Amino acid sequence: MSNRNSQDAKKSARERMHAERERRQRAASRRRKTIIGGIAVAVVAGAVGISIAFANNGGSSGPLVVPANASGTNGTTIVYGNPNNHNVLDVYEDFRCPICDKLEKADGPTIQQLADNGTYTIHYHMATFLDANLGGSGSKNALAAAGAALNEGTTQFKQFHDVLYANQPAETSDGFADTNHLLDLAKQVPGLVTPDFTKAVQDGTYKTWAGKVGDAFNSSGVTGTPTLKLNGKQLTVFDSQGNPITPAQYTQLIQQTAAAK
Repeated sequence: MSNRNSQDAKKSARERMHAERERRQRAASRRRKTIIGGIAVAVVAGAVGISIAFANNGGSSGPLVVPANASGTNGTTIVYGNPNNHNVLDVYEDFRCPICDKLEKADGPTIQQLADNGTYTIHYHMATFLDANLGGSGSKNALAAAGAALNEGTTQFKQFHDVLYANQPAETSDGFADTNHLLDLAKQVPGLVTPDFTKAVQDGTYKTWAGKVGDAFNSSGVTGTPTLKLNGKQLTVFDSQGNPITPAQYTQLIQQTAAAK
């Protein structure tokens, strides 16, 4: 009985030692996994941080870089035509606005022609509120790219402006959020796609500026796009059915409004 108890005691001690060894091995294994998991989390967090940094760099938190040829406070006004003209046509638009697109397609060439012949100077005030209303970033992204075009020259801005409206995506598709798509469209403007232009679009150089332009629109008192004002007087450029007036009607309206100044 005594020997059996001694053997049982030794066996029990061996089992306890074995169990303790296994416990320690499992604990060590858990520690290794925790360390590895911690490293993985750190790597993922680092990757997210880089992604956020790039997103912020392409957003409106970067330094304010105002394009050459911009006018007004923080360069938020884009002037096309003779800046000394005594008649000023203020145009309020959003690149995602389908009604702006209707007006541009119907009367855009005439609006430009009257600026080119000296009837007035155009002051563009671009909005980005449709990004907030519809979701996405197409309005601001297109405006930032237009800022890169403005940096090349006012003529390049106007040509790129027209290309954007000629290729405007569906209002809800946010197609202008695709920077590569904007660069492809820019190829339609002769000489626009320079290395500097491409880099500015890819880097989002003018996105903070685009945010300032959008803020200026929001503070303007104008509540919708498109809105056109000649010498401060708002023009009725759509008929009662919501269709743009004809180019002849537009020209007549400009002449009458300018004469009544």
